[in-house]
Amino acid sequence: MPRMLDVSDDVRAEIGDEEADRLLAGDNAPGAYDCTSCRTPGNSDQERTSTVLFVGQETAVLAFAHATCVPSQVVPVSEEQLAGAVRSITAEESSPYAAEPPPGQPAAYPHSAPPPPQQAVLGVTSGVVLVGGEQRPALVVEPTGPITRPGATGHGDDFLPLLTEQGFLPVIDLGRPPVAIPGWSVLLAMGQLHAVLMPTANGGSPVAWWQAHSPMPLSEGWRSAVGRSQQVLVYAAAAGTIGTQPREDQLRAALDRAAARGALVGASMPLAGT
Repeated sequence: MPRMLDVSDDVRAEIGDEEADRLLAGDNAPGAYDCTSCRTPGNSDQERTSTVLFVGQETAVLAFAHATCVPSQVVPVSEEQLAGAVRSITAEESSPYAAEPPPGQPAAYPHSAPPPPQQAVLGVTSGVVLVGGEQRPALVVEPTGPITRPGATGHGDDFLPLLTEQGFLPVIDLGRPPVAIPGWSVLLAMGQLHAVLMPTANGGSPVAWWQAHSPMPLSEGWRSAVGRSQQVLVYAAAAGTIGTQPREDQLRAALDRAAARGALVGASMPLAGT
């Protein structure tokens, strides 16, 4: 059965028409895979799947992602990011692939062999913060490492600029709630956090910007606060800004420090569930 794969023109140009056609026919694409973007399982037999080609100066590797996470594309990366996994690849074979990958793992091409570099994962912490004298439910999003734009070759962190382009605004004073941005929402079900949803460019159904690997339990205080406001305050900071805070007062202090440094953005979002 043909896989539900998307192969962009840029990816096709890199791997060649023959290999692109074989992928689309299901010859060399795994059914099950771990999404290279959100790291959750996917299945190209059952859902639209993007082919993502990571390309270094001398090596490249093909990976797979949910089409709702990222489009099919070529992503230039530094050779350093790829070099650490070179030794995991066996000797080259005569087939288009350098080695037969395990099911669900990226396939390496002859001019490339390592799997893609480990991508940063968005960590989400829930907490209740005091805003304007009222206890408000909040989510704090902080990646485990720098976030760069697709195709970027530098070593900077574009996480906050990318969010401001989506409508998030800098948070200067945590005493006031951040403004709402249209189309974004927080998905709750049975009192647990499932995802943060964002709008699509074509006006279709929202897609998951962040999705929990398994439903995230929420404290009774958090659920009570969201029941009153029906709004969630979502704050985001660059990697290493907030860190792991065991208590809500310490989380609030870390948010205050980030805001004072101009390193915090935020938005208010309605509930998309119950």
